[in-house]
Amino acid sequence: MKETITNPLIKDQVTFIQTSRQSNGRITEIEVVLSPGGGTPLHFHKDFTEKFVVLDGVLSIQLGRKQMKHLTGGMSYTVQKKEVHRFFNASDQNVTFKAIIEPGSVGFENSLRILYGLAGDGLTNEKGIPNNLISMAVIADMSGMYLPGIFKLLTPLFNILSGIGCRKGVDKALLGKYCV
Repeated sequence: MKETITNPLIKDQVTFIQTSRQSNGRITEIEVVLSPGGGTPLHFHKDFTEKFVVLDGVLSIQLGRKQMKHLTGGMSYTVQKKEVHRFFNASDQNVTFKAIIEPGSVGFENSLRILYGLAGDGLTNEKGIPNNLISMAVIADMSGMYLPGIFKLLTPLFNILSGIGCRKGVDKALLGKYCV
């Protein structure tokens, strides 16, 4: 059964095509409709690759600080583990693409559900970033997304905040509310 979630602030839409559980941990496959101006900050993943397959429109992918790729319908690119990247929509039209995470990641899937749910409940800023720092740390830890460069210095603080959040049951509360 497919599940679709929408971020009401930025109007992005994610449809879960195949979850980690459905594929016995092999992959997570989502279809994303990314609005003009939408995208992610520079980040990397330690535990999985991320393949982008463009269905319609133009998806821009920045690799490291300078390298850019612009993918159009039918084109794909796989971001390797620990490769710093971001994706974004620089056009004035929606872009539709699939993202395939390998191996699958329940934490990645749940972090999307939680972030979109918090946005729907008015508990994020206008860009969809959680207002609560402990919640943000718990979600970041859950997602398997890490920030590079100077932000890497914040990792120990985020680890402490995530630990506090888990001890206080913030992770269970977020999962219980948005991932049922």
